[in-house]
Amino acid sequence: MAFDDIFARIQLLLAEMQNQPEDEHELLEQVHAELAELRATGQPLPEDLVELEKQLEVLLRS
Repeated sequence: MAFDDIFARIQLLLAEMQNQPEDEHELLEQVHAELAELRATGQPLPEDLVELEKQLEVLLRS
């Protein structure tokens, strides 16, 4: 998958988070999947997405 495609999917995930904040668990799973795909293809990880993952994990542990 091209980096542009992955980046577009990440942008959609972030938009979904703003539109549906009640779905934090689903969003976290999607973020995990996107980051795993980036890692598997050797792509650099967007810092904002990594930070979002950390924040969601903390939020969901509470």
